[in-house]
Amino acid sequence: MSDAPARPRRRASDAALTDWFAARGWRPAPFQREAWRRYLAGESGLLVTPTGSGKTLAALGGPLLQALALGDAPAKARRGVAVAPRLRLLWITPLRALAADTVRSMQEPIAALGVPWTVAMRTGDASARDKRLARKGLSDVLVTTPESFALMLSYPDAAQLLAGVRGAVVDEWHELLGNKRGVLLQLCLARLRGIVPAAPVWGLSATLGNLEEARDVLLPHRPDAPILQSARRRRMTLQTLLPNEGERFPWAGHLGLSQLARVAAVLQKARSSLLFTNTRSQAELWHRALQSVWLDDPKTLALHHGSLDASLRAAAEAGLRDGTVRCVVATSSLDLGVDFPAVDQVLQVGSPKGMARLWQRGGRARHRPGEAGKVICVPTHALELAEYAAARVALAHGRVESRPPLRLSLDVLAQHCVTLALGGGFEPAQLLEEVRGTDAFAALREQAWTAVLDFIVRGGSALESYPDYRRVIRDDDGCYRVHDRRVAFRHRLSIGTITSDGSVQVRYMKGGWLGSVEEAFISRLRPRERFQFAGKTLELVQLRDMTAFVRIAKAGEGRVPRWQGGRMPLSSELGAEVEAILHEPAESPEMRALQPLLQLQAKLSELPGPDSLLVESIKTRQGWHLFVYPFAGRGVHEGLAALLALRWGRERPNTFSWAVNDYGLVLTAQSEAWPDAPLMQRLLAPEGLLDDLLASLNIAELARRQFREIARVAGLLPPSLPGRAARSLRQLQASSSLLFDVLRQHDPGHVLLAQAEREVMEAQLDVQHLRAVLTRCGERPLAFRRPRSLTPLGFPLWAEAIRGQLSTEDWRTRVKRVAQQLEQRHARNA
Repeated sequence: MSDAPARPRRRASDAALTDWFAARGWRPAPFQREAWRRYLAGESGLLVTPTGSGKTLAALGGPLLQALALGDAPAKARRGVAVAPRLRLLWITPLRALAADTVRSMQEPIAALGVPWTVAMRTGDASARDKRLARKGLSDVLVTTPESFALMLSYPDAAQLLAGVRGAVVDEWHELLGNKRGVLLQLCLARLRGIVPAAPVWGLSATLGNLEEARDVLLPHRPDAPILQSARRRRMTLQTLLPNEGERFPWAGHLGLSQLARVAAVLQKARSSLLFTNTRSQAELWHRALQSVWLDDPKTLALHHGSLDASLRAAAEAGLRDGTVRCVVATSSLDLGVDFPAVDQVLQVGSPKGMARLWQRGGRARHRPGEAGKVICVPTHALELAEYAAARVALAHGRVESRPPLRLSLDVLAQHCVTLALGGGFEPAQLLEEVRGTDAFAALREQAWTAVLDFIVRGGSALESYPDYRRVIRDDDGCYRVHDRRVAFRHRLSIGTITSDGSVQVRYMKGGWLGSVEEAFISRLRPRERFQFAGKTLELVQLRDMTAFVRIAKAGEGRVPRWQGGRMPLSSELGAEVEAILHEPAESPEMRALQPLLQLQAKLSELPGPDSLLVESIKTRQGWHLFVYPFAGRGVHEGLAALLALRWGRERPNTFSWAVNDYGLVLTAQSEAWPDAPLMQRLLAPEGLLDDLLASLNIAELARRQFREIARVAGLLPPSLPGRAARSLRQLQASSSLLFDVLRQHDPGHVLLAQAEREVMEAQLDVQHLRAVLTRCGERPLAFRRPRSLTPLGFPLWAEAIRGQLSTEDWRTRVKRVAQQLEQRHARNA
């Protein structure tokens, strides 16, 4: 009986929105109706649906129906009378491009339903109008980023502006969950809960491996909040551009440009395409290569990555929407949910390295409800065929990576405290309770909290003599406030956790910005030298005040910039699938094409597998090599290689170097060294891991580098002021290094020093994962092999090992030559 009357009420409550759907030939999905119902009931939750399934309308529908029910009226401004803040919906998104797209998506249903709402965007790219509306609270819907949300809290009237908020939506929550931007957002949402406790908060996310944890991090005050998922997962298919019969793909050392003709043919068959690469350098190279064979108007081929000027990125996005651009070569800058329903196909150059990224990128094509996603994979070397085959298996089983959240990022907490001190002040006991209400700081101890307060007030004992570090004052009433206007100005400029040290702006001599490149690259160029950037060949005219002034080069090729941190590590989930599929190759097109290489690996050594640990030993002119294949990803292998080198050196003194990739590691000894099974078991023992890591790596130097980012977030390195030249990377390094040394000598217990060392161990070295890998390796029988030459698995590691050696030849030329020699030798012996 209770169910019968509920249905008519539900239909009546969402009738206006359902009618709008029907007018467009749509029908609301069950998860959309459920989201609307729960929002109207005041519930919070997490909505998890594939890209292109309609989650924006699922999240927006509830607030729109609420506005219709409450009879929202347009704001009426009268001369001399201030209009009360009318912010009703806060929409938080991780990307500025996504913010602009979200505003466009909202306008149509808002206008169609007759809801008198004004929508504004408050990001770094916002117009002066939108910034004014946001600052005065005159927009009903505000689409913003975590950084701009935090900036809003730095003003004394923040509580007044937010008092009318009825709900908040966090878009693409999975992209914020595992980084400091997510920590900052958790703190801002905690402040919002303090202002409007009853306002529902909804997270929108793609599929994650840790959905319940993602919900609990976003909604720590609602541990049983619902997780809504669409009943049907969006279908995704993979197609790989395979080598022709008898054609050999390179073993290592290539960017896939040998595939140019195939890729160009695929692009010509579709109306519009997105071609994703994993790095900005690779995007520049592929865009340049496609320009040389592009048959259409050059303006129909565009480039999009995070170092390009916002106007160039916006032009590429607009071209995809209006059909004037046929192909955009992009990086992760277009991974997130920017809506391009006109895109017909997605191409992925190289391995996606993770299932979440593959789902995200595949969802860019046919971004329409009910449409299946498809990714055309472009291998850059032979073993990537196995990664595509493994990805297909993972797709079939719906596997996706988890994103572990960060905890106790005290640099972010310090920044937030200064923000609130600036925004009217805070009472420490009350703020501590609020902060502990977040997942990130639920375990915050009183001692650490006191240290953070001491830091924002006087910088700590070693820095209290310097006025620049005394930012917050505890007033007689016990509240912490900022009184210095200079401190307020600098802090607002530095709000956020995104750090980009050493960037040089690239600008035409006659005006017009192109974007930014890293100082380390541009400083090696001399005037009149050419380089490739923003899809153009440029000539450096001069470098002045951290700006590279350039002109278009009349002819010739140019060097391509390289950006630090460009390499994506293989996820542990995909790594395990690759190991399994190499051991028992599936009947897939990729594995059939890879069969000759796998047969050679088995003939020379053995195929790896999850039931044993493959270890290869071989002698070359470079020394005695030990190859180990845990398939744990590049980051874990870095720490593991250093650990094994230390332990082996203790057992038998020697000189070691090492190199790693996503599949394994190679140790190279200068003196004869042939390990046996008992030695390997001792080297791989998890006991004493932490002490040996501390001994094998220069943790102090790693912490010094990590400290620079922490110091920037915490406010120890204030930003360059507007109108002044940006500081160079060398200046930033010198400033942070000096601070690091001063603190280590005079305040070794400083809260930020401890955080730097902890982040090195937890983030850079991933000690927890490394311990699990050692345990797993120790439980497996060792498969020792001594191949007569480098194997297909070992060759890419050998190529990495010689990358840093002095030679008058280009590294790729050397690698290609050796690979050809190996292939010819094995072909003769076949």
